[in-house]
Amino acid sequence: MPDFDPTAGPPIAVLDDESASSGDVRPTAYSEELLRFGGEVSRETPVITPLPKPARPRVLAVSNQKGGVGKTSSAVNLAAALAEGGLTVLLIDMDPQGNASTALGIDRHADAMMGVYDVLVADRPLLRTVRPCPDVPDLWVAPATIDLAGAEIELVAIERREFRLREALDRLRQQLARNRIGAPDYVLIDCPPSLGLLTLNALVAADQVVIPIQCEYYALEGLTQLIRTVGLVQESLNPSLGLGAILLTMYDGRTRLAAQVAEEVRTHFPAAVLRATIPRTVRISEAPSYGQSVVTYEPNGVGAHSYREAARELAQRAAAKSQEGERA
Repeated sequence: MPDFDPTAGPPIAVLDDESASSGDVRPTAYSEELLRFGGEVSRETPVITPLPKPARPRVLAVSNQKGGVGKTSSAVNLAAALAEGGLTVLLIDMDPQGNASTALGIDRHADAMMGVYDVLVADRPLLRTVRPCPDVPDLWVAPATIDLAGAEIELVAIERREFRLREALDRLRQQLARNRIGAPDYVLIDCPPSLGLLTLNALVAADQVVIPIQCEYYALEGLTQLIRTVGLVQESLNPSLGLGAILLTMYDGRTRLAAQVAEEVRTHFPAAVLRATIPRTVRISEAPSYGQSVVTYEPNGVGAHSYREAARELAQRAAAKSQEGERA
């Protein structure tokens, strides 16, 4: 069965009824930045090893009710790193700010652009909204258009409002299966930094939640609130929802506070926290202004390397979970 590709060949006609950075390293300032985190400057093209495929497609909601924790950066860069590792990935931008869409080179203001709003409110097929990421093969984006800002209000009057995204994903899988096209290996959902109907739709549709938290004061408080929310969604809307991973972001090895926060989170949630830690680096913040992930913008950098390691851990966990299920 061919991999997920909304632009490939005749089957898509049936379904749809109706540039990367050169990788040059900036040796002076960037060398100093890398060395602060124990890294090295490399002019070599990074060696990318294939990531294991999950036994079945996985849906991950990247969420944190607290803003400014690297949520969208993590959704974008994990998606890019998974795709770079040979997996097919669909990123669904559920944040009305639309930063994930623009960070992956999608013009969310283009005329007649369909997006997640049309799926949730107008009941349009999810497949019709999907756009390819320009510089990452096998990475696709369902963008957040400007209309999504009003979706919270409009969804209130719609029946089964918390299940709109889940049902859209179910229909997408059915469409692809009828045309013998494989579903994407991973669907990543970038949630808004709040608990409203958009975030609830993401949590109801997801298999697991990936929680990015910054290594700063109050991190544990926000994490505890979100885990409580996940528990409530499990009880009433999505019993199969689980805590997939906690990703430590904005880690600054020069500060004692960052190390203390990281240690405390690992102590409280030892099985959930990924080994990979995302450093506080200007390249991660800079890449979206060029419509790129840090994986393509600075492929040799410490930020790209860290997100590749985090993506590998996620993929390995999913593969291990699949093997455990088969043995059971």
